[in-house]
Amino acid sequence: MVSAERYLATHVLGIFRLSFMRMGPTELRILLATGTLFLLYKPLVTVGDLGSFHLFDLASGCGILGMAVTLIVSSIQNTRFLYQAEPLMRR
Repeated sequence: MVSAERYLATHVLGIFRLSFMRMGPTELRILLATGTLFLLYKPLVTVGDLGSFHLFDLASGCGILGMAVTLIVSSIQNTRFLYQAEPLMRR
């Protein structure tokens, strides 16, 4: 859904943004590489009182949450921009 929203926004607005909230593909790759190296030494992480989780399970949940937030915020911003760009017909 995030990809489809980005493709439609690029086609309609004519602007392709690769990053979101100062997080681009390079920063994401660095984060993934760091997580992979961390996984070699400690595959389980403890999250407060919630207990232990596998690192990639926790990272997957964070990734899903991040993509959902990206989809919602980007959709709202693009809808708002298109609403302001299209003048309303007055009768």
